[in-house]
Amino acid sequence: MNAKQDEPILRGTGTEGASPDTLGAPGGPAQLDLGLEQLDGGAAPRRTGVKYGPTGRPLREFPAPAPLRQHGPARIIALCNQKGGVGKTTTTINLGASLAADGRRVLAVDFDPQGALTAGLAIPAHDGPTVYDLLLGNERDIRKTIRRTSVEDLDVIPANIDLSAAEVQLVGEVARESILARVLRAVSDEYDVILIDCQPSLGLLTVNALTAAHGVLIPLECEFFALRGVALLVETIEKVHDRLNPALKLDGILATMYDARTLHAREVMERVVETFGDDVLETVITRTVKFPDATVAGVPVSVYAPDHAASKAYSQVARELVFRHAVA
Repeated sequence: MNAKQDEPILRGTGTEGASPDTLGAPGGPAQLDLGLEQLDGGAAPRRTGVKYGPTGRPLREFPAPAPLRQHGPARIIALCNQKGGVGKTTTTINLGASLAADGRRVLAVDFDPQGALTAGLAIPAHDGPTVYDLLLGNERDIRKTIRRTSVEDLDVIPANIDLSAAEVQLVGEVARESILARVLRAVSDEYDVILIDCQPSLGLLTVNALTAAHGVLIPLECEFFALRGVALLVETIEKVHDRLNPALKLDGILATMYDARTLHAREVMERVVETFGDDVLETVITRTVKFPDATVAGVPVSVYAPDHAASKAYSQVARELVFRHAVA
């Protein structure tokens, strides 16, 4: 669909890290003949002259992807974590905006009764049909629910508190786990990416999102309690893969709200990388007040503060997903 992506280039910023697993690996971005420097405590060696990111890998800058020759069919990605407040909605908004800026047509689906995605993009939540009406069959035409946002090529299907009743009302439906997949099928060819912002639970709505998705992106706050729940989430993903959606795969784990100044955040990051390895994205989202400020303004951070590091970080997340072939 699109030209082969250029390899990312090493970037000379950043300080934290432990093991340069990807440097010089077969098919990797670079084969560098550098000296080795042993870390304190006998940890894996670092290569001198190379800067390391929070995940312990050499910092890389992923290049802008090549333009697409045509649009669609969409790859559907569920942003899922049963713990609240880990950055699912923030990631959906800003990842969607970054992908749109790189020429992808993006549809964001608000699948949380709290409607944070809808509010975060300044879309009226009670001014027309929502995803709830699609699930219950009150609205048959999905295009009547899609709203344009202030960001070109980024559209939204809104949600409001009515969605909280959907799980009870869908209990008696045949193939209730596949309703969202059937709904999205009608517009799949019109978009390159569909992002589903899941609610913080592992109930029927989340199972619907996982059944409809091709991949799962897990935003993970760099905090102990967020880390504890990931095993249960991965188990749920495996069950959906085995029983409902064999095409489902883990696209990656995105570390969010990282604060390099705290030992706790660094320890959690180390544990996540030890457990999940290359499934952890190299790009890390740091904690900043710009995200809530942008939410209040009803725009992505790339519009609110385009030159801020937060905006550039989500641009790198988008390009890393393209590089990993999770996005066309």
